[in-house]
Amino acid sequence: MGRRQRNQPACLWGGLIAVTLSIYAAMGLGSPLLAQEGPPGITVPRVFPPFDPGASLCTAPPGLQRVLAFAQDNERQFMQGVARGLAMAAKDRGFEFRASLAGNDPAKMIEQVQAFLASKVGGVVAAPVDPPSLSRSLQQIIWSGAYVGAVVPPPATSLLNAPQYLTGKVLGDAAAAYIKTRLGGKARVVLLTHDSLQFLAPRFVAMRDALIDIPGVVIVADISPTTVNKEGGFATMSTILLAHPNVDVVLGADTVVLGALMALREAGKARPDQFLGGIDGELEAVAEIKKGGPYKASVSLNSPVFGYAMGQHAADWLEGKTIPQAMDILPRALSLANIAQYEADLLNPAGVYADRARRDAYLKMYGNICYDTRDQYVNFPWSSERK
Repeated sequence: MGRRQRNQPACLWGGLIAVTLSIYAAMGLGSPLLAQEGPPGITVPRVFPPFDPGASLCTAPPGLQRVLAFAQDNERQFMQGVARGLAMAAKDRGFEFRASLAGNDPAKMIEQVQAFLASKVGGVVAAPVDPPSLSRSLQQIIWSGAYVGAVVPPPATSLLNAPQYLTGKVLGDAAAAYIKTRLGGKARVVLLTHDSLQFLAPRFVAMRDALIDIPGVVIVADISPTTVNKEGGFATMSTILLAHPNVDVVLGADTVVLGALMALREAGKARPDQFLGGIDGELEAVAEIKKGGPYKASVSLNSPVFGYAMGQHAADWLEGKTIPQAMDILPRALSLANIAQYEADLLNPAGVYADRARRDAYLKMYGNICYDTRDQYVNFPWSSERK
C-alpha cells in the first residue's frame, strides 16, 4: 500500500527518440531534428501568477488559417466532450473545426499533426497518445506561430492540467468515507491506475494515501490496464476476479472502472453495496450513479467546458490577444444532489464560459502568453500543486 516511484531510465528516452526518428522516416517526413529550430520554451518548472485578462494586446500571427484542429487520442467519452467543446467554440468564433482520431496509434497521431502543420492551421489542441514522440511536432507548430493547447503533457502555448493529487484525493476520500460508514471499515480494494503516465500518477498516490490508515482495507490489486478504455478495464478486472472473486471497492478513471463494472456483472459479482468510483464525470458513469447501483461517485473534470475555453483561447491568440499559459480543470465530486446542474453545464459550455462564477467553479487560469511572447511556451510538466 506504500507509494511506488518509477524512474524513466536514460535508455528508455533514447529508445523513444529512436522510435520517433524511425516513425518520421517511415512516413517520409525526414528527421524532426532537421526541421527549422525554434526556442525550447520554459523547460525549468515555474510558478505562474494568476492570468491577467487585461494585459496589453500583441501581434496577430500572420499567414495562418482560421482553423482549429484537434489531435484526439481515442473515442472515450471524456475526449468526445473535449471535441464537442472545441467544435462549439470554433463555430461561435467563425473557425473551421477539424478533428483527427489517432485510435491510440502514436505514429498515426504524428502524421496527423504534421498534416496540420503543412496546412498552416491556426490552432491545434492535442491529447497525445505518446507525449515524447509527439513533442517535436507540437514544437514545430508553436514555432510556426500557431496556438497549441495540450491536455496534460507539454509542450504547449497553453497547457491544461488537473491538480492531480487533489483529483485523486477527492475520490479517495469519498471511498474512505463509504468504507468507514457503510462497509464497517473493511474492504477489498482494486486500484486501476495509470502509474506509467507520470502526469497522472499523483492521482493514485492520493487514493493510496486516503486508504492507508484504514486497518481493514486490503488492496488486492494495484495495476495499470493495458489500454485506458472500457475494454482495458474489462480485461483487467476479469483477470483480477479469477484470483479475488469478491471485491468491494474499485477506483480509477471512469472509462476503465466502467469496464470493470461490466466484468463484475458478467461474473455475477456486482453488488449494490459496492463502491465503484471514477474520475472524468463521463456520461455513462453519471447514468450509473443515477441508477443507485454499485457505481457511487465520479469526480467531474468537465471536458466540454475546458474544450470550449481552449477553443476561445485559440481564437483570441489568432486575434493578437493574450491567453493563459496554463489552466487548471478543477475536480468536483458528483452526487445525486448536483448531477442535474452538472449535466446542464455539459450541454451548455458557452453559457458556463460566459458566466464568471460558473466558469471559476471549473477552471483556474495562470500566466500570460501571446504570439509576441511565444518563446515562453510551457515545456515542462506543469502543475499548480506544490511537490
